[in-house]
Amino acid sequence: MRLQVDGVAVEVDAYSEDVLLDVLRQDLGSTAVRAGCRNGDCGTCTAIVDGRCVKTCLVLAGRADGARVDTLAGLGTEAEPHPVQEAFMAEYAFQCGFCLPGMILSAVSLLDANPSPTDAEIRDALSGNLCRCTGYANAVRAVRRAAGR
Repeated sequence: MRLQVDGVAVEVDAYSEDVLLDVLRQDLGSTAVRAGCRNGDCGTCTAIVDGRCVKTCLVLAGRADGARVDTLAGLGTEAEPHPVQEAFMAEYAFQCGFCLPGMILSAVSLLDANPSPTDAEIRDALSGNLCRCTGYANAVRAVRRAAGR
């Protein structure tokens, strides 16, 4: 299968019934998507696939052939973080960081579609991500900050 992952064209041998999460982690060595619940509940495996925020543990590899996949690793750098990453740091919106890829990519996806979301829309966008460390108030503030309000 062929993919574009974080702007890099890759080709991997994968079975069509493999899930995209395993292709990214096992075949491509990505740690930017995390393996949590493996049933779509926790959000740690979130990536943006062809412009849509998805849980990669639920996407069959065969369905992702030819797709553009953006993970947290391709979003920003340590020297130049993405505005959403900066906002999450400024608002102390994470502790252990396990939920961070899903939270940040959910926020990026939301702000790409809606640059001025309401608090309810922010909470809805983040609702597919479980965080046991900080809760969600700081994450909502971080998305507000990234939206410039």
